[in-house]
Amino acid sequence: MFRSPFITALLMMFLMSGLSACSESEQSEDRGASTKADVTEQIQSLNLNLEEPSWKLDTTPVNLTWFVGAEWYGHTWGESLTSKYVTQKTGVNIEFEVSTGEPSEMLSRMLTTGSLPDLITIGSWESAVNKLRESNLIYALDELANKYDPYFYKVAGDGALQWYRQEDGHTYVIPNDAYSREQMRSTGLTGANQTFLVRKDLYESMGKPDLTTPKGFLNALQLLKNQYSVYKGKLISPFWAQGNASYGMTEYLQNLLAIPHEQNGKVYDRMTDPDYIEWLKTFRIAYEQGLINIDFLVDSSAQVQEKTNQAQYFMMIREWTDISDLNSKLEVLTNQNSYYTAVDGPRSSRGESAKLFPGSMDGWMVTMISKSTENPERAIRFLTYLASEEGQRDLFLGKEGETWAMKNGKPQLTAAMVQLYDTDRERLEKEYGIMDTYWMLRNPAFVNKWRPENAPSIKQMEEFANQQADLDSGIYKGLDPIGDSDIALAWSRISQNWEEVLPELITAKDEAAFDKIFENFLIRRVNYGFNQVMEYRQAELELRKTKIAR
Repeated sequence: MFRSPFITALLMMFLMSGLSACSESEQSEDRGASTKADVTEQIQSLNLNLEEPSWKLDTTPVNLTWFVGAEWYGHTWGESLTSKYVTQKTGVNIEFEVSTGEPSEMLSRMLTTGSLPDLITIGSWESAVNKLRESNLIYALDELANKYDPYFYKVAGDGALQWYRQEDGHTYVIPNDAYSREQMRSTGLTGANQTFLVRKDLYESMGKPDLTTPKGFLNALQLLKNQYSVYKGKLISPFWAQGNASYGMTEYLQNLLAIPHEQNGKVYDRMTDPDYIEWLKTFRIAYEQGLINIDFLVDSSAQVQEKTNQAQYFMMIREWTDISDLNSKLEVLTNQNSYYTAVDGPRSSRGESAKLFPGSMDGWMVTMISKSTENPERAIRFLTYLASEEGQRDLFLGKEGETWAMKNGKPQLTAAMVQLYDTDRERLEKEYGIMDTYWMLRNPAFVNKWRPENAPSIKQMEEFANQQADLDSGIYKGLDPIGDSDIALAWSRISQNWEEVLPELITAKDEAAFDKIFENFLIRRVNYGFNQVMEYRQAELELRKTKIAR
């Protein structure tokens, strides 16, 4: 069990308020007997204990609605073994409400009805997070913890409460998948998922061509076109980038090129970096020579998935976690190495290895308790349970004796569950609900040590990403303004324009046309308010550095 200085400070504040366990040896001996008696009386009247989770005080049935801001999330509660077990144990039944579009828009529609779900989980980057807080629609979690469950402070995460603490001194969200630099260094698990992938058998058939330099990259594409445009009966697509212009060909590619985020303490304009521009021009040349087509920028999600399922892409700028399920199936079902593996992709002229985003204290999603709930005490106590080691184990491993057992003092999934994990994760999640089914408060410090060893094809990608992760770069994630402020709208206009401009750059008729298109984009983004965006980024970076230094 771990405790950050911030959590310790909050505990001390709680102790000083008179709601502490009087048996603590650290308490001063000169505290009056009457004070101790008062504190004991308060604890007894509230049945609270800093050393025990308060969910155990009330396990009567209660329904909590839970909004999940991920339109792809398809799981339910009450059918899987794990969800039934947790409800039986805690009394809490969950009714999921899943986003059918933009989470912020769906939450706005809910507000028109005058009510929000009890629990809300949305991306840490979503503008709705600030809107809900500023509109006084969500509880401060520390205030609920003080009132109903002080044990929350012991399990809230390694510095997560400190990281998300607002200027008013309160914390309104708890993240999942949050990584501190210290945790990543001590475990070697970084949360990095960006990789440059190639189809293994095709890459080896081509003689493992160099893909790190513009020249090598173009030569490999030419070889593919000349000799391998059809491979093992499948038409091969040369290239795909996840998120297209907005992600794969911008931030992701810049990380592969190890382009710095700041220079001399100032946020760096990565878009104008010479190495990044050179690689964009390399893609333009590839298009001009017919070595790549425009499909990688215009294919629908269904088209991308179909090609991926058939292993029709030669190389991809793609997160390894996005392809792990498929890769394990391809590895098992084929004896021809027709799956994807991570290799060194585009590099800068300096020849540096990639500097990939690791995990960060931002985490992935954040969970809040809305003030519409009729059961705030059960909500905070349930979050405490889910964030604790016990709750993490219950949700990730399931019920002891059925899906896992203790072996050599360590919880381990049964062989049957490991086999399902490798071969049929859909059934694993639907029938048993274990592992990553209910990820809303997932804490890697707990669950990563319980994971079965990945299949070799997945382990290779994960290790490759870990080796190239820049542990200090997590602080640069999400520096851009969000919401509906003037500066956020300015950034939104710039981003939208870039999504239109990048295909124009790739398909430009020659280098002079490329330069003109790019020059005009730079002029437009200044007119949109880019200088103010850079000022915002700098201020945000300074704030984050202050948080880390605490």
